[in-house]
Amino acid sequence: MELKNEQALMEQWGAKTEPLLSIVCLAYNHAPFIRKTLEGFLQQETDFPFEVIVHDDASTDATAAIIADYAARYPAIIKPIYQTQNQYSLGVPFSTRLFARSAGKYIAYCEGDDYWTDPRKLQLQVDFLERHRDYVMTYHDAFMFNSQGIIQTPQLTGKYRKDATALELMQGRPVSTLTVCFRNLIQELPPELLGVEVLDICWWSLLGAYGKGKFMEEISPAAYRIHEGGIFSMRSSKQRIQMAMHAHYSLARYYNRIGNRALYEYFLIQVFGECLSLVSPLSKLQALSSIAQNIGLNLLRRLSPKPARS
Repeated sequence: MELKNEQALMEQWGAKTEPLLSIVCLAYNHAPFIRKTLEGFLQQETDFPFEVIVHDDASTDATAAIIADYAARYPAIIKPIYQTQNQYSLGVPFSTRLFARSAGKYIAYCEGDDYWTDPRKLQLQVDFLERHRDYVMTYHDAFMFNSQGIIQTPQLTGKYRKDATALELMQGRPVSTLTVCFRNLIQELPPELLGVEVLDICWWSLLGAYGKGKFMEEISPAAYRIHEGGIFSMRSSKQRIQMAMHAHYSLARYYNRIGNRALYEYFLIQVFGECLSLVSPLSKLQALSSIAQNIGLNLLRRLSPKPARS
């Protein structure tokens, strides 16, 4: 699809000028990929204005220069932020801070190494959310690929290819992050969630307090790129489990503080299961044996007759 210039893109919005939706894009050393990402945004066919907030986290390659080129061509739409010091390495949750800087009623999220394939995506998602106030977010499918080609499609399978209840969202239900469009309601993180790396789990959990999630199968799958610079995708299985465990433990602390006992216990159980998955089979057997012995001893003590008092 040929890329429209800024004037042609804005003409489809009519007299409307205020962005109804903000696209948030984080980029770091994405020079080989960022053009595809930005063009996926600019190819969106909508009857409402949108803005693109693209954040370069002090890239050491040509990413910032490429962003600057597109920002010069689309100055009313692309709003770049350039860091001089890498915020991710400092543990700054800049993605959530960008939501607070967004003018849109809705947020669509996509990082600078992924891209969208369907020009109807934003229109379909916003139309649904405008009509259904009991839903807080929409999402669709994605496929995973690397330099050799597609390695997994679809990304969402089984029970995840359907709508999510509010409770399922609050429990951190898996969603393809690069496909989401949600109401701009999370602009600050609770203190317990600061320092969490896999923040999308936390976003869905917090958004679940406001409504349900809609799976939109009619939108073409987005493209999730696996490459050596990927923050999450190239981590080892053990590292990914550790990152998820940290998110779940942080959510448990948050829900404990606000008095939601059910979610506190739910996330503690997730942490327990992830702890078990990180230890060797022999260590698991030894731990379970020790637990069984302790339970057995406690049971014997309770069942043993107490000595009669003189």
